Amino acid sequence: MVSTAIRCKEKRKEVYKKERLAKKKEKKEKREQRKKEAEALGDEAPPKQIPKTLDNTREHDETVVQPDDEEVQAEESKDEFASYFNGKPPRILLTATAKPSKPLYKFMMDILYVFPRICTFYERMGYEIKEIVQYATSHGFTDIIMLNEDRKKPNALYLVHLPDGPTYHFKLSTVTLAKDINNHARPSLHPAELILTNFTTRLGLRVGRALASLFPQAPDFRGRRVVTFHNQRDFLFFRHHRYVFDSEEKARLQEIGPRFTLKLKSIQKGTFDTKFGEYEWKHTTDMDTSRRRFFL
Repeated sequence: MVSTAIRCKEKRKEVYKKERLAKKKEKKEKREQRKKEAEALGDEAPPKQIPKTLDNTREHDETVVQPDDEEVQAEESKDEFASYFNGKPPRILLTATAKPSKPLYKFMMDILYVFPRICTFYERMGYEIKEIVQYATSHGFTDIIMLNEDRKKPNALYLVHLPDGPTYHFKLSTVTLAKDINNHARPSLHPAELILTNFTTRLGLRVGRALASLFPQAPDFRGRRVVTFHNQRDFLFFRHHRYVFDSEEKARLQEIGPRFTLKLKSIQKGTFDTKFGEYEWKHTTDMDTSRRRFFL
């Protein structure tokens, strides 16, 4: 009897549990049978089946860049971030909404530890974003990170590259403060190493370069501190670790924190301008034609 046809809730749960156990047992038996057949056939065994996922069945994207693409390399050598990859040190102004809540303040403190010595927090004090951009540009800042919140939960991150843009708008979610991470490590003041993974399209490379330009391109390996932006299905997962080598082949990680997830909403040419700004890329609902379509 199929569990969905049973009207009694308790009986339906009982039958459904038995169905799940039976399917699990059958799956295990098939897996063991395939293993025995592979061992018996040896080198003639069929290749191991790779499960289909949204990642390995993504829609074809013509903008995927090969590592040796000379055209892209030529563009990157002249873009807004080129000077930072040639030794120019970043300097970041961190700010937030006019009246940030206590949780947002704590999150900003964690962000300051991600960028030690190069990031400075300024209270919003009722200033417009355009005024903050002018102030930051005149005082030698290279980037502005502005955080927004809704109902005392961080929900947006704006990254403004100075002096002429572009401006990145990210949705911010799943924030976990450093203090809430079990057995978290204490951050050091050494410049961090940076790992960017799965930024494969032209748009993805542009986002990756913007994030990379926030970090000094001469990390101090004595600090054993590493920051990771991992792109999976257009969600950018941020992690911050400290590592120690047990041997030449093995290392241990201890998370420092915070944790959060970014999702790109738009790239605007120039600095922040909601009224007259021209968008280089903007996500709209009609772009979500398939679960297997990704942009980064």
